[in-house]
Amino acid sequence: MELNKILAKQRTFFASGATLDVDLRISKLKLLKDTIKQYEGEISTALKQDLGKSEFESFMCEIGLTYEEINYMLKNIKRLAEEKTVYTPLFNFAAHSYLKPAPYGNALIISPWNYPFLLTIGPLIDAVSAGNTAIIKPSKNSMATTLIMGKIIRACFKEEYVYLVDQDIDRARDLIKEKFDFIFFTGSSTIGKEVLRQAAEYLTPVVLELGGKSPCIVDQSADLKLAARRIVFGKFLNCGQTCVAPDYVLCHKSIAAELQKQLCAQTQKQYGKKPFENKNYGKIISEKHFDRLSGLIEPEKVIFGGQINKDNLQIAPTIMTNITWRDKVMQEEIFGPIMPILTFENIEEVIEMLNQKPKPLALYLFSKDKQTIKQVTSLCRYGGGCINDTIIHLANSGMPFGGVGESGMGAYHGEQGFKTFSHTKSIVDKKNWVDFPVRYSPYKKLYLKLLKFLLK
Repeated sequence: MELNKILAKQRTFFASGATLDVDLRISKLKLLKDTIKQYEGEISTALKQDLGKSEFESFMCEIGLTYEEINYMLKNIKRLAEEKTVYTPLFNFAAHSYLKPAPYGNALIISPWNYPFLLTIGPLIDAVSAGNTAIIKPSKNSMATTLIMGKIIRACFKEEYVYLVDQDIDRARDLIKEKFDFIFFTGSSTIGKEVLRQAAEYLTPVVLELGGKSPCIVDQSADLKLAARRIVFGKFLNCGQTCVAPDYVLCHKSIAAELQKQLCAQTQKQYGKKPFENKNYGKIISEKHFDRLSGLIEPEKVIFGGQINKDNLQIAPTIMTNITWRDKVMQEEIFGPIMPILTFENIEEVIEMLNQKPKPLALYLFSKDKQTIKQVTSLCRYGGGCINDTIIHLANSGMPFGGVGESGMGAYHGEQGFKTFSHTKSIVDKKNWVDFPVRYSPYKKLYLKLLKFLLK
């Protein structure tokens, strides 16, 4: 069926008011959860095929976090969807003022290939919880996962409610030219800009979840062994193909040698001397991305790793030193298993330098110094992050997740996800049993004095 016809059916279905029923939303979320459970093995198999993910990593980083989001919504949706009374000023007496959450309507969700299940189903959970319909355009680069998601969606929703494009995905590129009520995009900044340009034609609200070069700062007070362990985890998870992965390490000059030693030791400990023989180590999504990443490796600067296997699209966890801001690896978001290490001498220069660069999606700081922590978290501009850890901030439904500036706009997860896919109507219910003449013409000086008394 033509996608514009499906969109027309979704407009009709939404206009019927069916999705306003919170009990319907709850039943659909429960059905979605049960269906994911049924297909859990096939989801893991698909993620292994697309990205080489192990069963453990697939559950920890995708399926498990999806369950968490569904569970949060099932527990909180009635509270989030209810009307909320707010203060009514005395000059509006007698009235009841309240906020009424309302779904935007027909949503378009465009998802990426690096976490294809989580970053597709996660936004969908929020959209359905808020009462929207949705058309989903996933990535063709992760087709095994796309196909299994198509099965899941068809088992849970009629196409007039939720439709996932899993055939002829290239045709779906023109979807952004259609009039939607809301667009949620996760992906590269290049395509994000085009989505925003097309959305401007209809003044459609947009959330952009992008990326950027997320710094990882390590100062001289940090626990270097623990810092290295957590940095290696965050950097090389999913072969570095994570939007919030530490893009590069920026460490104090005095501890650079020791940190490099610890990073090499931790990388070997977590992935082995021969990572290509490690069944838990994944692969690069495509030959195009493999070639790009291979071109960023400077052999003379590699202190660990550097091996590549084009047949299997694998690049070993790689650490490079003596890097400068002029090096090729520092000119773009890496999005792969390559860790450049740079040094600094004082934190004030780091803060000033970072604030001159595009705002990253994440920032990580390893430090025990409270003043340094306060300086960095207060003065640097970035989407979110961690102190003395990496990545884990996105695994909390109690916190909004999103970027700022070049790393995106808007946020989701948990309550913020519900609010993102909702418009809050501000409503005043004015009572009929009294009607003061103060606001009506002709105006009187006495009424002006009364207004000044009430408002000053």
